[in-house]
Amino acid sequence: MYLHVVSARSGSIALGDSQYGYFPHEYVAIIFVVLFSMSTILHLGQATYYRMWWLFPTVCLCGIGEILGWSGRLWSSFSPSFYNPFMMQIVSTVIAPTPLIAVNFILLSWLVRRLGPCYARLTPIRYAIVFVACDTFALVIQAVGGGIASSAADLSGATLGANIMLSGIVVQFTAIVVYCILALDFLLRYNQDRPLRSTSSGRGLLDSSVRTMILALTFSTLVLFIRSIYRIIELAGGWHGRVLHTEVYFNVLDGGMVVLAIVSLNLAHPGRLLGSRRPAQPAAYATK
Repeated sequence: MYLHVVSARSGSIALGDSQYGYFPHEYVAIIFVVLFSMSTILHLGQATYYRMWWLFPTVCLCGIGEILGWSGRLWSSFSPSFYNPFMMQIVSTVIAPTPLIAVNFILLSWLVRRLGPCYARLTPIRYAIVFVACDTFALVIQAVGGGIASSAADLSGATLGANIMLSGIVVQFTAIVVYCILALDFLLRYNQDRPLRSTSSGRGLLDSSVRTMILALTFSTLVLFIRSIYRIIELAGGWHGRVLHTEVYFNVLDGGMVVLAIVSLNLAHPGRLLGSRRPAQPAAYATK
């Protein structure tokens, strides 16, 4: 067995007794707590300034969840054998990005409305309803699994909770894949001017602000896609899997990816690029 020990602040403990299979680095947890805190505070200010109140229960909630999760890892850096901070961080970091993904879904509907719903398979309102509903469903599944895992009295209960969380991530991942396919189809049709149906309103203008928003959404979706693949592999490997027991994978493929996604929306904020209200298009589009 391993002979490494943690600092005196948590007492002498064998590495094999750590809930993680390693000792979480204190400085890494502090860095992520600071990054998520700064981004979340900025998002709170941006949402208030642009009066985009729907960003509070989405991107801001994601930031708060990540702060909670990384605070759990910071706690674990002092007490790696404690069960509560371990479950606190794993449940929070699994669930937290879900409302952030909903932001991407909603902004696609804004872009469709802006550039021309005639190029899209679904109407703007249906994009928002369908994908946000899928995201909410995935969130509920993950929350149920997290609740079971965190309250489990034995390994079998914790494994059941982890498997339920895994199924929620798979649902979310599937929604992201379908979202990407429909978004790519829409952009290709717009670029080639191949509408699916006739319309009297014409083709929306692809200005620099819209281009920047599309690039930001593409980047955000890509890093969240990578993060979802990592979490599927991690949870599928079980509590004693090599992926879950490798700290650098978690730091880079989970924490790093979510930081990039949430900060990208600070830099390319929809309130600045698209306006605080959905871009004006004929109301008839919403019901066609």
